[in-house]
Amino acid sequence: MRILPLLFAALLLLVPSATAQVAVKGDIVYTMAGEPLKNGVVLVRDGKIERVGRFDVPDGYMVMEAAVVTPGLIDAHTVVGLAGYLNQTDDQDQVERSAPIQPELRAMDAYNPREALVEWVRGFGVTTLHTGHGPGVLVSGQTMIIKTTGNDVSASVIEPQAMVAVTLGDGARAASGSPGTRSKMIAMLRGELLKARAYDAEKGRDLRMEAFKAVLDGEMRMLITVERAHDILTTLRLAEEFDIDIVLDSASEAYLVADQIKAAGVPVITHPTMARHGGERANATFEAAAHLRDAGIPFALQSGFEAYVPKTRVILFEAGVAAANGLTFEEALASITIDAARLLGIDGRVGSLEVGKDADIALYDGDPFEYTTHAIGVLIDGEVVSTERR
Repeated sequence: MRILPLLFAALLLLVPSATAQVAVKGDIVYTMAGEPLKNGVVLVRDGKIERVGRFDVPDGYMVMEAAVVTPGLIDAHTVVGLAGYLNQTDDQDQVERSAPIQPELRAMDAYNPREALVEWVRGFGVTTLHTGHGPGVLVSGQTMIIKTTGNDVSASVIEPQAMVAVTLGDGARAASGSPGTRSKMIAMLRGELLKARAYDAEKGRDLRMEAFKAVLDGEMRMLITVERAHDILTTLRLAEEFDIDIVLDSASEAYLVADQIKAAGVPVITHPTMARHGGERANATFEAAAHLRDAGIPFALQSGFEAYVPKTRVILFEAGVAAANGLTFEEALASITIDAARLLGIDGRVGSLEVGKDADIALYDGDPFEYTTHAIGVLIDGEVVSTERR
């Protein structure tokens, strides 16, 4: 729109770090903390949001302009950074299949911040990922929450140990034969949780038990990928039995048991809107997010995981499809900004454009959910990290 490629190149030279002062002006600024601002301005200083509103830009600020300005987007569940775009053995670390239960595997130990997919989604305005070990075995490992910037995972991470990833249903069936049935899966998982209840670290370190103990103690949540209604109900019973905090993941048939999910107070990271509707997802619907909204269940959207190239969906597009299938524009935007931040427990830092929060900002030359719109700028912690028109 009004930002030329040469100007963006100049910005990269003039704004080399998060200590710079930047003013982001938008024809419409969606703060996600109140009504949208027409002709709004977001001031950034030292990596944080300094001021938001309608006012003249003070002297000393580098100005960036766009048609639409939003908070940086949040992908509530992905495996980007562990799964790479080459689809080769050496860049596929999202699932370790040598054993069915491995909660001790840390996402930080496998995440590659230089992975091309990280840069790719960042270019569309995605500034935060909840990523890590994904579906495919009974307990695949841990997830983490990270910014899509930098070359050092330790410097970019928000939460190094976010959740323990579990899969129930057909996705957890092992080629080796164990677990082979749903009852076996639950029995194995219940057995590990019972052992963790009695675990005493003073008698010897056990990384597996420590991970499960963290779940039992409420230090980590359990992210349970499940699709069918009866498996969802089994999951809710297990959570009640052990008094653990869970998040339902994908949950294609959540709309069939919405009352029970609502009563349990469990949030849902709903399946990607463009996921293939087959197998356990045969009853999936494009209106999944709208059904959850109608039921009063907290939810967020995700890009999920594709077993085929290009390996990832873009959460911006997922929200666009949701907006065309029952959600309003602002509800869809909330599902990949403030609502995702609340579900992940990081809304004190990201998810909305408010004073004191991290200056993670996305700029677009039109309606972000329109196919012909481009992302034209991205800031993370106040630093200009993308100027490519994408």
